[in-house]
Amino acid sequence: MAGRINDDDVKAVRDAVPIDAVVSEYLQLRSAGGGNLKGLCPFHDEKSPSFQVSPSKGLFHCFGCQEGGDTIAFVMKVDHLSFSETVERLAAQAGITLRYEEGGYNPSSQRGERTRLVEAHKAAARFYTEQLAGAEAEIGRRFLAERGFDQAAAEHFGVGYSPVGWDHLTRFLRGQGFSDKELLLSGLSQDGRRGPIDRFRGRLMWPIRDISGEVVGFGARKLRDDDNGPKYLNTPETAIYKKSQVLYGVDLAKKDIAKSSRAVVVEGYTDVMACHLAGVTTAIATCGTAFGGDHIKILRRLLMDNGSARVIFTFDGDAAGQKAALRAFEDDQKFAAETYIAIAPDGMDPCELRLAKGDQAVADLAEPRTPLFEFAIRQIVSRYDLETPAGRAAALDEAAPIVARIKNGSSQHEVAVQLAGILGILDTQFVVKRVAQVARWARDRGGKGPAGGPPGGQDERGGPRRPYGSQPQPASGPSGPSGPALTLRSPAHRTERELLKLALQRPELVSPAFDAYGEDEFTAPPYAAVRRAVEDAGGAESGLQSAPEYLARVREAAPNDQVRAMVTELAVEVFRGKTIDEIYAGQQLVQVRLRAVDRRIQDITGTLTRLGTGSDPDHYAAVQKDLWILQQYGQALRNIGADAL
Repeated sequence: MAGRINDDDVKAVRDAVPIDAVVSEYLQLRSAGGGNLKGLCPFHDEKSPSFQVSPSKGLFHCFGCQEGGDTIAFVMKVDHLSFSETVERLAAQAGITLRYEEGGYNPSSQRGERTRLVEAHKAAARFYTEQLAGAEAEIGRRFLAERGFDQAAAEHFGVGYSPVGWDHLTRFLRGQGFSDKELLLSGLSQDGRRGPIDRFRGRLMWPIRDISGEVVGFGARKLRDDDNGPKYLNTPETAIYKKSQVLYGVDLAKKDIAKSSRAVVVEGYTDVMACHLAGVTTAIATCGTAFGGDHIKILRRLLMDNGSARVIFTFDGDAAGQKAALRAFEDDQKFAAETYIAIAPDGMDPCELRLAKGDQAVADLAEPRTPLFEFAIRQIVSRYDLETPAGRAAALDEAAPIVARIKNGSSQHEVAVQLAGILGILDTQFVVKRVAQVARWARDRGGKGPAGGPPGGQDERGGPRRPYGSQPQPASGPSGPSGPALTLRSPAHRTERELLKLALQRPELVSPAFDAYGEDEFTAPPYAAVRRAVEDAGGAESGLQSAPEYLARVREAAPNDQVRAMVTELAVEVFRGKTIDEIYAGQQLVQVRLRAVDRRIQDITGTLTRLGTGSDPDHYAAVQKDLWILQQYGQALRNIGADAL
C-alpha cells in the first residue's frame, strides 16, 4: 500500500491552493461582506445562498446543511474523493511533489482509483489528439472541415481521433503504466477474446470534462459506413463519469455563464463548438441523455439564480426536438432563472445555422425570445380544435395544471391571462380562477403546492424552519453536550456566539482575556464545546500567528463532527456589529462575563436562603463574603466595562 502523505506536504497543499479559487470552479461566488464570499450550496438544493467561503481562513460553511471545512474537505465532498486522492489532485495543480511516510515517493501504480482513472483519460485525450494529425484520420478532419471547424477549433476543444485497429489505445496506456483492470474500469477498453481491446475505434473523439476541467469521458462520432455502432457512442457509466451529472463544454463556459448570468443549452458537441466560435461562449450540451435535475443543479450554482438569470434551450425544430423541449419544461420550476426556447429557421441546429448563415445568425438564435412555458402551452394546445367549445375546454383542462405549477403568484396570473388569449376564451377571469383552483388543489394534496413556496414553518427541504445560523437537531442518536436548546432568540446565546466568532476570527481582539473564561460561562452546550476545543488547541492567543493553522487545530480538537461543524460555521459567519474593533470585542467579553457573574450571584443568594441564620456562622460568613466580592465585581463590570476584566 501507499504510505501516509507527509503532514508538511498536506499543509503545503492546503496553503498553496486558495479555497475561493477551488470553490469558484464549481459555483459562482459573490461578496457576503466582512471579506467572505457566498454562493448556492453544491451539497443541497436551496433558493438563496447560504454557502459561505472565508478566503482568509481557508474555510467554507453552509448555514443551510451545515457542511463545512477546508479546501481539502470541499473537494473530497464535491467530487467524492478520498483524502489522499484529493491531496494528490490539489498537489498536482499546485506543482507540489508529495512525500509519503512509508516507502518514500508514491509509485503511480499505488495512486487512488479515481486519480488513476482521471490520469488514464488525460493520457487518452493526448493520444487521440495526436492521432487526428495522421493519414488515417483524414476522414475525421474532412468531417470537421465540412462543418466549418479548422485545426485551431479542433485544438481548442481537444477533438481527436481513435484509430481503426483493435487495441492501439490499450497498448499505449499499458505502456504508460496502466493495468488492464484500470483500463476496463475507465471504460476506455472493453473485454475482447484475448484480453482488453479499445472501446472506441475509427471515430472522431470529443473529450468530456467535468466542471473542474478534468477529462472524465469521451463522445465518439461514427465516420464510416461499415461501422455498425450507433451514430454517437459515449463512455459507459464509470466511477468518474455519470452522464446525468456532466455537461459538455461547461469547463469552457462556466466563467462566462457566471459573469453574464446566462446559459445556452444545445444538443450536441458540434453545436457547442459552433456557438462558442460564433461568440456564444455560454453554450453547453448534455452527453447523450435528456437535460435533467442534476444538470439544473450545475447550472443553478453558476447562475446564482439571480433575477436576471436566463437559460435558453436551442432544440431542433423536429418532433424529437419539441419532445426534448417539453421534457425540459418538466423541470422548469427547479430554476429560479427565466427559461426560453429558440428554434432556428428551417429546423436547423446551431452548427447547420452557422454554415448556412454565419456567426451572427447563431448569436441571434441565442437571444431569449419565446418563454419555455409559452412554447410548452402552445404545443399542448395545438393538439385541440380551438374552433369548438369542447376543444377549448379540453385544452384548458390540460394546460391549466401546467400554468398552475408556476411558483410566482404574479407570474402565474400573467401566464393564465396569456393562456386565455391563446385559447380564445374571452372570459379571462374564468381561466385565471381555474388555474388558481388547480394550484390550490395541488397544494392541498401535495403539501408543497406548485404555486407557492414551502408551507409555513418549513424550509425549502421540508424540514422545520430555524433561525439563520442555528444548529439542526438530529432526530436520534448522540448529539453532543446536553443542556438548554440553542436559540438565537436568547440574548445570552447571541453574545456567546459573537464572542466565540471573535475568538476564532479575530483572536487578537479578545486575547488574552478570552483564555481565562471557563466553559461554564457559555450557557449553550455547543458553545461550551467550542470553548473547550479552543482551549485544547492552545487557546485563542495561539491564533495570533497563523489563522488557517489555528483554525485547523481547533477543528481537530473538536470532539465530534457536530462540534467541528459549529467551529467552521462560527469561523466564517459575519459579525453582527458594524465596526469590529477592541471596543466591540470588549463589549462581548463583558456581557458574557457579567451574565456568568449574575448567574453565580443568584446561586449564592439561593444558598444563603437555604442555609438560614441557624447554620454554621463561619460557613455562612464565608458565603456572604463570596457574594459581596461577586457583587462588587459585577458592579465594576457595569461601571468600567472591559477594564474590570
